Amino acid sequence: MKKTHYFISILLLAGLCACTNQQPATFKVMTFNVRYDNPDDSLNSWPYRKDAAAEIIREYDVDVLGTQEVLHHQLNDLKDRLPGYDAIGVGRADGKEAGEYSAIFYKQDKFDEELSGWFWLSETPEVAGSKGWDAACERIATWAVLKEKHSHKRLFFINTHLDHVGQTARREGAKLLLDRVAALSDGLPVVITGDFNASPESDVIQQVLTGGIFFDTRLLATPAPEINGTFHGFGAIPVERRPIIDYIFVTGHVAVNAYTVVPEKREAVYLSDHRPVYVEIEIQ
Repeated sequence: MKKTHYFISILLLAGLCACTNQQPATFKVMTFNVRYDNPDDSLNSWPYRKDAAAEIIREYDVDVLGTQEVLHHQLNDLKDRLPGYDAIGVGRADGKEAGEYSAIFYKQDKFDEELSGWFWLSETPEVAGSKGWDAACERIATWAVLKEKHSHKRLFFINTHLDHVGQTARREGAKLLLDRVAALSDGLPVVITGDFNASPESDVIQQVLTGGIFFDTRLLATPAPEINGTFHGFGAIPVERRPIIDYIFVTGHVAVNAYTVVPEKREAVYLSDHRPVYVEIEIQ
C-alpha cells in the first residue's frame, strides 16, 4: 500500500512539474542606441551620461538588452555598472574591439547562454569589418539562444543597427538579417531589436513585416501606446517631427504585455540622442 501511495505521489508531482513548465514566461526587453562617445557632444557626451544610461536599465529591470553604437570602453563602462549582466558582441570594425558594438546584455541569474554569434551586414557576412553595398559604415548583427533557467523556455534574440546612409544597404541588410534568423532560430520564439534607421512606413520596415512572421511590438501592445518618436538628437528635433527608427520585433507566438518609449532624460540628464524602447513580452 505504501508503495502504491508513493507511486501515486510521484505521478502527481510529475504532473505538477509538467503543468508548471507549461506556464508562460515573461521577459523584459529593451533596445537602446546609447550614442557613441563623441567629445563634440559636449555636456551630452558619454562621460556625463554613462551613469544615467546604466541606471535606466536597472530601473526598468531589463532581462535582455540590445544596444547600438557601443564603443569598447563604453561596453566596459556598462559592464562595470551592470554587474549582474553578461555581454555578447564584438567591435564591428575588426571583429575584436575596434569600432561600435551591437552588443546584447542579459541577466546572468536568469538565462543560460546556449549559443551566440555575430555576422556582418554585407555581401561577405563572415568577413570581419566588411562593409556592404552602399553603406557608409560597417554594420554587424549579434545573436544568441538564451534559455530561461526557471521555465526552461528558449528564446532566439538578435540585435543590429542598419546603415544611416545607404538605402540599398538597409534593404539588403534587413533581408540578410531575416534570412539568418530563419536559418539559426530553429523554430524558437524570436525577438529582433535594433536601430533600423527607417520609419514604420518605409520599405525596409515593411520588408520585415511582410509575410506575417514578424510583428512590431508597438502595434501588438494592449492598450495601444502613445505614438512617440525615438530619435530626438539630444532634444534638437521638435517633438512632432521626431521619427520612429528604433524597434523591437517579435514572432507571432510572442505576446506583448507592455510597450514604452522611455523618457529621454533621467534627472535632467539625456540618456542618449535616442529614446530607448522597452517591452514586456510573454512566451507560452
